[in-house]
Amino acid sequence: MKTHDFYFDLPEELIAQTPIEKRDASRLLVLDKETGEWQHRHFFDLPDYLRPGDCLILNDSRVLPARLLGQRLPGGGACEVLLLIDKGNKTWECLVRPGKHLRAGARLSFGDGELTAEVTEVLPDGNRLVRFDYEGIFLEVLDRLGKMPLPPYIKAELQDRERYQTVYSRVIGSAAAPTAGLHFTRELLQKVQDMGVGVGYVTLHVGLGTFRPVKEDEITDHEMHSEYCTIPPETADLINRTKANGGRVICVGTTSCRTLESWAQEDGTVVPSAGWTNIFIYPGYRFKVLDGLITNFHLPESTLIMLVSALAGREHVLAAYEEAVRERYRFFSFGDAMLIL
Repeated sequence: MKTHDFYFDLPEELIAQTPIEKRDASRLLVLDKETGEWQHRHFFDLPDYLRPGDCLILNDSRVLPARLLGQRLPGGGACEVLLLIDKGNKTWECLVRPGKHLRAGARLSFGDGELTAEVTEVLPDGNRLVRFDYEGIFLEVLDRLGKMPLPPYIKAELQDRERYQTVYSRVIGSAAAPTAGLHFTRELLQKVQDMGVGVGYVTLHVGLGTFRPVKEDEITDHEMHSEYCTIPPETADLINRTKANGGRVICVGTTSCRTLESWAQEDGTVVPSAGWTNIFIYPGYRFKVLDGLITNFHLPESTLIMLVSALAGREHVLAAYEEAVRERYRFFSFGDAMLIL
């Protein structure tokens, strides 16, 4: 299967640059994965499509304010560091700019010296290991000095950092938001639970690899990035109970989907798990757990649109995307949503 098989034409003005005022007022395209039929609704209509005994699985990862803007020492030239993976001992794997000036031994300063750093190693893929020096607690320093690592297609400045967090985020560690969850309000979650729908949480720390384009012609030649995820015992129990009682397991976001499918048993049961996953889901994949998916609209030729196509069929998905373009839906991280059942 070719990467170009997942291309669609997207006008640039449909890429949402800012979140809408009310989270659950976003539009919702409901897609029947069997027939390909769709309906146009709003996210606050979600309860109309859920049944008592179903369960929603959400990713509770919280985004680090991982983008640091500072100066190179000595001299004061500007630099940018994006935290990716905590390696321990105050050292992080990072993306840096400008790369040609940030070789091993380069020293950096952020926040008038409140936070300093040294590049200790250049990795084979071009990322850097950076060791930081600071007083106090690193996450508190980062909260003061860091900015949200918005995706490269968002050019507008984010006014409220919490709008790039889900209302249920709690485990800090992502370099990008699990954006399907941005549409939920606490009130909507409570309404869903009050109607007898179970709500469970997994954690997958989203890496910037989620934005990495597929450059190979054959999708099977693409090397998938790895991300750390966990399924706690209470979530495994909820999923297994839901399945045993004939309910549907509906994942909120591709990250929740990838977490469950990474650790599911062949019979569809789930056990408490933790570890790294690089699962790549594309058409032909047989889902073990997932019955439905809430997701945003994804980039053309991305691994995410391939995952969605595995669930609902490539032709159905691309037709629905063409309809979304015609109807001027908002795309990507701050955009509108799809419900696939």
